[in-house]
Amino acid sequence: MSRLPVKYIFLIGVSLIFSSPSNAQQVMAYKQGVTNDQSMKDQTECANWATQQTGYNPAYASSVQTGPDGSRVRGAAGGAAVGAVVGGISGGSAGKGAAAGAAAVVSIGGMRKRQKQRQQQDYQNQMQATYTRALTTCLQGRGYAVN
Repeated sequence: MSRLPVKYIFLIGVSLIFSSPSNAQQVMAYKQGVTNDQSMKDQTECANWATQQTGYNPAYASSVQTGPDGSRVRGAAGGAAVGAVVGGISGGSAGKGAAAGAAAVVSIGGMRKRQKQRQQQDYQNQMQATYTRALTTCLQGRGYAVN
């Protein structure tokens, strides 16, 4: 095993990927005089420990999962049916009522979908932050300066 000269700064880049590459976070750790093998061993052990502590593994974090858009189509069909009935009963146009009912249900469905996506992304962000804190703690405990 070769040791890095003291004059070189060795950085460990741990990419913590979740959701998309644009949201990736990176932990940089520095420890003078460690071999590449030792730094990789420390990085791996700390990543495993952080996963055990948090129940979160950024390697398996996926983009926000949502249901298929088919649910919105079914909702639109139901809204159209209700709108047609209401339009026909009130003496208005059943066709106009159907169109209005379908549009309202699709709009509401879209808002609900976006709200669910925001909630899922917020949860992912919280889990990622907790994992990063655990990883940082482990690396610092092994003598790395972490940024």
